[in-house]
Amino acid sequence: MSVKFIGYIGFNNRSEIHGAVRGRELDRDYVEAAARAQEEGGFDRVLIPFGSSSPESQIVAAHAAAITTKLGFLIAHRPGFTQPTLAARQLATLDALSGGRVAVHIITGGADEEMARDGDFSNKEERYQRTDEYLTVLRQEWTEEQPFDHQGRFYQVRQGFAAVKPTNLPVFFGGSSDIAIEVSGKHADVYALWGETQAAVRETVARVRAAAAKHGRRPGFSLSLRPIIADTEEAAWKRAEEIVERVRDLRASAGFKTSDHAPPNVGSQRLLQTAAQGYRVDKRLWTGLAAVGGAQGNSTGLVGTPEQVADALLDYYDIGIDHFLIRGFEPLDDAIAYGRDLIPLVRELVAQRDSRKVPEVA
Repeated sequence: MSVKFIGYIGFNNRSEIHGAVRGRELDRDYVEAAARAQEEGGFDRVLIPFGSSSPESQIVAAHAAAITTKLGFLIAHRPGFTQPTLAARQLATLDALSGGRVAVHIITGGADEEMARDGDFSNKEERYQRTDEYLTVLRQEWTEEQPFDHQGRFYQVRQGFAAVKPTNLPVFFGGSSDIAIEVSGKHADVYALWGETQAAVRETVARVRAAAAKHGRRPGFSLSLRPIIADTEEAAWKRAEEIVERVRDLRASAGFKTSDHAPPNVGSQRLLQTAAQGYRVDKRLWTGLAAVGGAQGNSTGLVGTPEQVADALLDYYDIGIDHFLIRGFEPLDDAIAYGRDLIPLVRELVAQRDSRKVPEVA
């Protein structure tokens, strides 16, 4: 089993440790520098995020693809705001123009208030039911060689057909609720989860595999983490502590209370349950940001020297994780450091680990 690394291109060189700065919400210079740095650093793909107030992910990906040659793009996409037939053609077109470098990360949406900003007032269960049907139509548009009809609850298509089709455009999918797991099992090529304990990750991998087996499928798995690396373990944990204090101070100055945590999605609730065990869990899983920031998205990490973090990543690899989505707190500088100090080391360790495995007898 090979390992793939997914980086991250936000829209500017800021993160949770940087205070609000007006202007340059979309910083073209940063987008270009981040794309080039992560291509040179050996990342396989970069995630382009999606939000109800963010720049549009597909357009940012198209620009980054135009200035790179090898880097792949994982485009976060929210079903329900574009007809699936049109979305399928948009993604296939970008995939063709980029030379087959596109994947899509389906973000169904767990927070009602954010969905409402784009005029969507459906509830969570309806959204996952819609996503299920959306992906069914999307796949048909990508694969059918003749015009097709679709009559469903959310979408009706008569003689749908796409002249442009991807050769291989993976669908990533996340979500920890029961209905999300079921939809993942049906549609996901790669199931994406946030960084939890090894036991929790093992449990989720088993649940998704069971759901996928009902459809004759076996997806890959992506784990999202915020590695904090330094020359010594002491220096790495010191930086982790500084990040916690910085985020706590910024939230206090903005009037947010650390205790005001009521995330609507199951994934964030699970991260907070992990954080309740302490800021250090397992070998070196760090939950400090999740604890003080409300577990808003990818907010747990691994802390230590590159060798120590690589060793911890190998533990997850042994569980079945074959993609690691990693991003830092100084986005550009940390991406460069990962490409220099962490990614080559993990690839070497994985190659050594796989070379020692006994081949299965047919």
